[in-house]
Amino acid sequence: MAVCLLLLAGAALLLVNDFGRMQKLNKRLDLAIHGRKDGAAEASKPEGSMLVRAVSSFGMFIARSGLLSRKTLTEMTATLEGAGFRGGRGLGLFVGAKILLFFLLPIVFYLTLKNFMPGALGLCLKLGGGAVAGMLLPEMIATNIRTRHLEQVERGVPDALDMLVICADAGLALEAGIARVAQEISLLNPDLAQELTQTSRELQIGADMRSVMTSLGERTGLEVLKRLATTLIQSLQFGTPLTQALRSLSAELRAEALIRFEEKAGKLPTLMTLPMIVFILPCVFLIVGGPAVINVLAVLNHH
Repeated sequence: MAVCLLLLAGAALLLVNDFGRMQKLNKRLDLAIHGRKDGAAEASKPEGSMLVRAVSSFGMFIARSGLLSRKTLTEMTATLEGAGFRGGRGLGLFVGAKILLFFLLPIVFYLTLKNFMPGALGLCLKLGGGAVAGMLLPEMIATNIRTRHLEQVERGVPDALDMLVICADAGLALEAGIARVAQEISLLNPDLAQELTQTSRELQIGADMRSVMTSLGERTGLEVLKRLATTLIQSLQFGTPLTQALRSLSAELRAEALIRFEEKAGKLPTLMTLPMIVFILPCVFLIVGGPAVINVLAVLNHH
């Protein structure tokens, strides 16, 4: 087992240089798209620790080796893109973490629970449980990150629509308006800004507007962004006023959000019933009936 781990670590370290070249290429593309200032700022950011880079490079080596099917890689990529991880680094880190944890967690389980359930059965349970946990843990973390990412994106869509309406009223084209909204909303909602930035980059390289907007909805899987894509496509196809369509969609989204809040508020009395019975009613019974019980016990002891 130790020899296998050493071989895996050595292969990962050998691939760090390839990962570094990939990072430099991405920086040059960002520099060409956004200009010297943004490229320099991006270049000043740290690339991550050596361990993260090694695990990512090892995962990319496994992904490119053909050991995993194309369908599996597509599903992993979709999950990671939905969680906000773009490019090969996220996929490599995901695959590398699953494989390394598959070998490391059984050892950790065995050393931690060494005195618990000795014997062959206990050893099988520890090693098997560690292997299963190592395979499922990265996917659970990625799914959790994806869920929170999509919640943040959905929460910020009405505000982004209002800002896009302002940009359209100011005379900006749709491509420039999306880029401006992504820039302005980056501090308020970084997750939505990331999705809009990718959409803006796809528009800048000359992709078709319909395909880009459709990709925005399919990439996230959110019904809100699918409706936004449909609204923009219909506005461009039939020539309807863009600002009017965006205002109507923003009003609908805010009304739906208000309805959801009202539904949650209506469920509060039902949700509070069990805590009230468990925590509040016993205290009320003690306060109300406690003195009477004490008096009865005092009378009984007197007699």
